[in-house]
Amino acid sequence: MDDGGGKEVHYWDRRRRRGLEWYSQLFADASRVNGDMTPAYGILPVEIIREIHDSFPHLRLIYMIRNPIERAWSAARMALRRAEMLHAEASDQWFIDHFNSRGSLARGDYEACIRRWRGVFPPGQLLIVRYEQVGEDPVAVANSCLNHVGVERVFTSSHRDELAQRVFEGDDVRLRPALREVLSDIYARKIESLESYLGEDFSGWR
Repeated sequence: MDDGGGKEVHYWDRRRRRGLEWYSQLFADASRVNGDMTPAYGILPVEIIREIHDSFPHLRLIYMIRNPIERAWSAARMALRRAEMLHAEASDQWFIDHFNSRGSLARGDYEACIRRWRGVFPPGQLLIVRYEQVGEDPVAVANSCLNHVGVERVFTSSHRDELAQRVFEGDDVRLRPALREVLSDIYARKIESLESYLGEDFSGWR
C-alpha cells in the first residue's frame, strides 16, 4: 500500500481526517484479500467501532492475545528503546510507571477490548488467536486465520519453519523478578476474569 498504507495504517485511531474514501482505496484490489493490521485498534472506543461497523458491517476481525505480563514487559522495552535508554539506566520504578500507564493497562485488558468489539460486531466475525499457539502450531493458526477471512487452506507442514520465523524480534532481556511480581498483581484478576468470560484455561499466563 502507498500513501500511508502498509502493515499498520492507523486510520481509525490517527488518520481519520484523510477520509473514508482514501482508506477504502487502500483495499481496492479485488484480486486479493486485503487487510489492516493495526494493534492499536484493539482499544478503540465503542463509538469508533460503531463507525467501522456502519462502513464495513461484514468485516472479518482477528484479535491476537498474549500473556498480558509478557505483553506489558515487551511494550515497556519498546518504550525504553524509543527513549534511547539502556536497560541498566531504567529503574524498577520507571518500568512500574510504564506498566501502570493508561495505554499499557488498556492494551492488556483483553476482556474489555473483546466485549467492546463483540458488542458491535457479531461474535462470529471476531476470531481470537492466542499468541503462544503461533509457536506451538503456526500452520494451524495461519490456516485458521485464512479460513476466517474466506481463504481456503493453503499452508501445509512444509511451511512450518517459514511461518514460525520471528520478524522484528526484540531483545531477550529477562523480566526482573521484582517487576514480575508487580505485573502478576496487576493482571491476576484480569486473567481469571478472562478465563471465565471466554471459558478457556489461561493458567499458563500466571
